[in-house]
Amino acid sequence: MMKCSTFLGMIAVAAALQTAGAAEIIGAVTLSGTPPPEVKYTPLMADPTCGKLHKTMPTTHFYVVGANSGLGDVVVSLQGISGQSTGASAKPAELDQKGCLYHPQILAVQTGQKILVKNSDPVIHNIDIQPSASSGNQPFNLAQMPGTPPLTVSFSKPEMFIKVKCDVHPWMFAWISVFDHPYFAVTDKDGHFKIENVKPGTYTIEAIHRKAGKETKTIQVKEGAPTEVNFVLKAP
Repeated sequence: MMKCSTFLGMIAVAAALQTAGAAEIIGAVTLSGTPPPEVKYTPLMADPTCGKLHKTMPTTHFYVVGANSGLGDVVVSLQGISGQSTGASAKPAELDQKGCLYHPQILAVQTGQKILVKNSDPVIHNIDIQPSASSGNQPFNLAQMPGTPPLTVSFSKPEMFIKVKCDVHPWMFAWISVFDHPYFAVTDKDGHFKIENVKPGTYTIEAIHRKAGKETKTIQVKEGAPTEVNFVLKAP
């Protein structure tokens, strides 16, 4: 019988061979200009149940601007790649409903990757997911009671910014982007991103934000040191 240590060693070697020669892309997205003011969630605070979940007035987060004008919630992805999704085996993504708001507001997944939709609130929510009619993705509309297990959603086709809303609380929105490969990222609160395990080569890379538009660049990924690429998007 094969010893456990030997078996684990073989797995480690196989994993190393699978990623041999792979590199990573790192960078940041910054916002040029002053973003418009965010909108207060007045209807949320007026709701007898949802309003109790906040001590101060919440606002929209269309422009998440952090240190050094870094712009969060930007979807950065390699273009012209398809059929390389690892979604069936990828770790499930999560979309939570907390404080009568969606978290995160911007989510990116692969085709076939599970999304666990949670309800962390003491109120009923309704998850209404609306892909475009031409995308080939199926809509999803189901109520979720508090304290119940997560709902599982997935998409079979690539699509950008699928709208998610709650029919019970009309101020609740999120957007899901779906890719047929794993080479994408969503910038953090300070605008940083990292895309891992990219084979060396020439690529088109795009950064797109729902409000600030997009920028596209051509990059050369080489084995060894990370490839750095930065973007600047403009406030309206």
